[in-house]
Amino acid sequence: MTTDTSSTTEVGSYFISNYPPFSLWTRENVPEIYKAMAAAPDPTVPLGLYIHIPFCRKRCKFCYFRVYTNQNARAIEQYVECLAREIELLSQQPAVQGRPLKFVYFGGGTPSYLSSKQLRFLRDKLSQHVSWETADEVTFECEPGTLSQEKVETLREIGVTRVSLGVENFSDQILEENGRAHLSPEIERAYGWIRQVGFPQVNIDLIAGMIGETDENWQRCIDKTIQLEPDNITIYQMELPFNTLISKEMREFGISSPIADWATKRRWVDEAFNRLLNEGYQISSGNELVRSLDTDHFVYRDQVWRGADLLATGVSSFGHLQGVHYQNLDRIEDYQTAVESGQLPINRAFRPNDHQRLIREMVLQMKEGRLDSMPFEEKFGVNILKEFGDAFRNQETAGYLEVHDRDVRLTRKGLLQVDSLLPEYFEPEHRAVRYT
Repeated sequence: MTTDTSSTTEVGSYFISNYPPFSLWTRENVPEIYKAMAAAPDPTVPLGLYIHIPFCRKRCKFCYFRVYTNQNARAIEQYVECLAREIELLSQQPAVQGRPLKFVYFGGGTPSYLSSKQLRFLRDKLSQHVSWETADEVTFECEPGTLSQEKVETLREIGVTRVSLGVENFSDQILEENGRAHLSPEIERAYGWIRQVGFPQVNIDLIAGMIGETDENWQRCIDKTIQLEPDNITIYQMELPFNTLISKEMREFGISSPIADWATKRRWVDEAFNRLLNEGYQISSGNELVRSLDTDHFVYRDQVWRGADLLATGVSSFGHLQGVHYQNLDRIEDYQTAVESGQLPINRAFRPNDHQRLIREMVLQMKEGRLDSMPFEEKFGVNILKEFGDAFRNQETAGYLEVHDRDVRLTRKGLLQVDSLLPEYFEPEHRAVRYT
């Protein structure tokens, strides 16, 4: 696991999204998720649904997700039909049957690659088995160049409440150099349609440290973001997981990292935070700012980071149900074969113990920049300030956080590199293993 953020951006995973590390999830543990699905649900635990759409116009050079390009309409239709069948199979499980959805997330890939007709078909098929009409949030990721006014209207029609637009950068040269499919004119058009149609929440994504980024261009990106006035802004610091095209080239040709070093990326995010704070935004996490912490919520993140159940659907998707982590088959052919034969397409799983579940929720919530120890004591019977006292003291001494009574607050220095701090809270045997 890469945790040194003081130097060059080398190949390895930096961003922490779960615990224990994914590399520990195994095929041998799959029976655990079937046991979890067969058990009666805990009615106090919210349920969410993740839907993975793996299609893209191009594969970005920094992408590490399971995606497929140049797929014809029939291949996409077959996949959508499999999604509907998988969700039907899940809806029949005792742990799922009859439970309302608290939140839904369409991720990718590029969910907006689907046509309006395919989106309506998916909504109609899924509504026979699950409903998101009463969900607090339905998020849909969009690539600007795949949108039309009709498609944006379709998103509103099928119940999407939060649109996340993958802008990444406003420079055509940088977008092209990093393999993005869209250019800046498509951003302008797509954002205009989104605002015209109207959604309760609009998020745009930016990435600090793309190939070719400069101080001047980064400031222009912040200028443009301020002009657009989105409700939510997500800023990632570019990393290089093992399966990106950039990482492959670095390994095969021995080239040095083309990505800005961690100190530069942290400085760029810090500058963005300062300027956006001056515009009235508030920091929601180490990656996110919102117009108002009182009204602009990211329900998917808030619930998943607090132990909600998440149904994983689609090829290679990750979920968590009744205390068990699991991931679907990661090849589309295998995924479709399993679903078409009436089987759930699960590839690997892991059942964390109570202490590991505590660590998972604590480190994920640390990414929000603040921890209240009381909810952990009420849920797990553990005082985290004592249990992890050494790690908190070490990081307080280093200037990454401050402990006040029952609360932990990250400093700006800590927030800008929070993912690098989290492994210190892992169990010792998990601190040096490969994360993915």
